[in-house]
Amino acid sequence: MCGRFANDAKVDELIQEFVAQGNDYRDWRPTYSIAPTDVVPIVRERQHHDTGEITRSIEPAVWDFHPSFIKDSKRPNFNARIETVATNGMWKGAFAGSRCIVPMRGYYEWEGEPGHKRAHFIQGPGSLLAAAGLATARKVDDQWVVSTAIITRAARDASGEIHDRMPVFLERAVWDEYLAPVKLDDGGKEHLLALLDAESEKVAATITTFEVDPRVNNTRTVDPEDPTLIEPIG
Repeated sequence: MCGRFANDAKVDELIQEFVAQGNDYRDWRPTYSIAPTDVVPIVRERQHHDTGEITRSIEPAVWDFHPSFIKDSKRPNFNARIETVATNGMWKGAFAGSRCIVPMRGYYEWEGEPGHKRAHFIQGPGSLLAAAGLATARKVDDQWVVSTAIITRAARDASGEIHDRMPVFLERAVWDEYLAPVKLDDGGKEHLLALLDAESEKVAATITTFEVDPRVNNTRTVDPEDPTLIEPIG
């Protein structure tokens, strides 16, 4: 999966779709060109220690996973491979206990030679896809900053014709299990990995792709709020 996706849903639509409440990301604006280090809405559940209540919220996160134990990073960390997400030191803590969903309308991939690359938009049958994500938080200038990464897998079906990796997408039936704010033991991690593999296979079978204007690749000049970025060409 390349580092670009689109989410044209408004906050109220995200709240309704994911049955979220509290701490909602009211500054969010629909965007058709989201790149690493941009701030994006994620869906997360937390259990309040004083009451035991679990709440699900839409909140902002930087698409550049930066846990507190990483002091400096030379490049953004925005994708985590499913093959190592439960064992790699960068990701395993968040996979065990800080999972989230990254909503998206679809994502972009490119094919062809440098200077002549063709852009493709890859989407599901509905208006939103739910990508399995990881969340972490660190203090920056005395403020907590949440960051996120998207879990990826070997591409399947139509998406595999464009690129060899794709996000791990979740069907609605497993959202609750994936978001549950529980700390997974080794057995729980293995179960969840198998679930992610099986469920994302189902979603991959519904994916469609079409070519779009390659101007989406130029983050310096493109208007990220331009809806024509995801219109088919040709």
